[in-house]
Amino acid sequence: MDVELLEIRQHMGQYPPFDGLSDALLDAIAEHVQVRYYKTGSDILKFDDTLTELCYIRSGAVEVYRRQGELYNRLGEGDIFGHFSLLRNHKVRLPAKAIEDTLIYFIPNDVFQRLCEEDDDFADFVELERPRLETAAEQQKKSNDMMVTRIRKLVTRYPVMVESTITVQQAAQQVSDAQASAVLVINEGSNNPRYSFQDSEGKTWQMCGILTDSDFRTRVVAEGLSAQTAIGDVISERLITIQSDASVYEAMLTMLRNNVHHLPVLYRQRPVGVVHLSDIIRYETQSGLYLVSNIFNQSSAQGLARLAPDVRAAFVRMVQEGANSQMVGSALSTIGRSFTRRLLELAEETLGPPPVPYCFMVNGSMARNEQSIVTDQDNALILSDDFNPEEHDDYFHALAAFVSDGLDACGYTYCKGDVMATNRQWRQPLHVWKRYFQDWMANPTPERLLHSSIFFDLDSIYGEDHFVEALQDLIAHTAPQSPLFLAAMARNALNRTPPLGFFRTFVMEKDGKHNNSINLKRRGTAPMVDLIRIHALACGSKAQNSFQRLNDISNTQLLATGVSDKLSYAFEFLCMSRIRHQMIDLQEDRTPDNNIEPENVDDSERHTLKDAFQVLSNAQKFLKFRYPLPAQRQGR
Repeated sequence: MDVELLEIRQHMGQYPPFDGLSDALLDAIAEHVQVRYYKTGSDILKFDDTLTELCYIRSGAVEVYRRQGELYNRLGEGDIFGHFSLLRNHKVRLPAKAIEDTLIYFIPNDVFQRLCEEDDDFADFVELERPRLETAAEQQKKSNDMMVTRIRKLVTRYPVMVESTITVQQAAQQVSDAQASAVLVINEGSNNPRYSFQDSEGKTWQMCGILTDSDFRTRVVAEGLSAQTAIGDVISERLITIQSDASVYEAMLTMLRNNVHHLPVLYRQRPVGVVHLSDIIRYETQSGLYLVSNIFNQSSAQGLARLAPDVRAAFVRMVQEGANSQMVGSALSTIGRSFTRRLLELAEETLGPPPVPYCFMVNGSMARNEQSIVTDQDNALILSDDFNPEEHDDYFHALAAFVSDGLDACGYTYCKGDVMATNRQWRQPLHVWKRYFQDWMANPTPERLLHSSIFFDLDSIYGEDHFVEALQDLIAHTAPQSPLFLAAMARNALNRTPPLGFFRTFVMEKDGKHNNSINLKRRGTAPMVDLIRIHALACGSKAQNSFQRLNDISNTQLLATGVSDKLSYAFEFLCMSRIRHQMIDLQEDRTPDNNIEPENVDDSERHTLKDAFQVLSNAQKFLKFRYPLPAQRQGR
């Protein structure tokens, strides 16, 4: 796509109803747009003319009139007109005139009809009368604007791009001239298809790095490098990007997860802008970015503990704004990871540098990016194989205790099963961890797996990421070839069943404290996570998140067509029921838990809960047939 078409789609993508369209639909518009210029006072549409195009104001101003000449509306940049005629008989009923020099994009009727057919929000926009539309738009903005707004809307100019051979002085001058805060570094060629693109002249380039204003200070000035140093020698090789089609919320989470303040925005592989942390903060002044920023600004574990109420407030706000369970789980997991990383940084400041390399591993819901506001901590330490217990373990035990105590103070309670790095068993060198997993998979028993299954959700949070990646590779290679292991995992997964009785009535908890209630975690989300994990292990998936695992499973023949989708819908509903009831608990100053009382749930939710539990029940019945015990083990 040439520069002119790119400019058209980028401009239109900032204004409703085009700001919610996919990149593919924006491409279709840009490729068929006709551009026309009108001087002040020129007629654009005359009464009763035939109209075959939607009109979009690129610049200037337009007045639209009723038949008798009465002013109907005054429009400016980004507004559309002519859509009512296209939806009716293609005859102009509201004439339009340019009241200043105006540039109009004309979108052909066949493209307009395609937009109406393929995008419901676009169709609603053009079919509703303006007052109703404005009301709906305001309500949408107040509810979950960050979830639906594309990140391209925050891009206001093209990025500064320079070749890696120029000097840092030349690059700094270009950044200063453009009043930018970062420069993208490119090379001619295409060694990495992920970041390769063509310019308007057809030349192929590859983005190979980014240098921010902070990098100029820390990597050039602070290091005393010459101003003539090639910029390619000092760029950050860790390139985190996002597609222009992604939402502002996704961009925010990408920044949080990777602790970056600049995010190159790509249209396919081509850079179209750079979004800075401040751009999102200006757009959404009360976002979770403030909380994460506060976390990394704290200088003590006590300071981190004081932020616990902010986590609960952020959770309530996300749910009120209409975030789905994946958004809530990912955001809370990101916040939890940020607490953990900052505690590890503080621990190293206190204890000194680690004697050997290590990786701090998280397990369970944080590894899956599915945390809720009611959670404990599950973590472990993977140490370099150079680890010597006599020389090094005192350091790592102290580091684990510092982090575990700090997390407990921040609201992440100690694990009742002692799955924490403070436990010597879960503070081991990499070769021991490999032996653990090999033994679990080669010699499984329900009892052993009952306490170890949580380790099959694993992710790195700090340190040597490749330690965890080595374990993930080992699991993905070995598990599909271990039928006895899969069968034992399946038997364990059937220990927790959904609360359905005869005629699909609910079976209530009878534990005294929560009589006549249902524990949505124990009887719903947890067994769902278990069975999804087993299918994911069977197909060799390296994904940790349950929804991503379901995507991998759906690409295999493990489940019948459509079953993965049913599981996904059921899991989402169970998660959101749990999340909403925890939000209500917080709003009513109760300690949030996982229990709901069906009598306090409206008829619609109660009916859908039964459907979700039925999907889980059917999936569990299939589980024991899909992963039977091998014949030789059954005969023992």
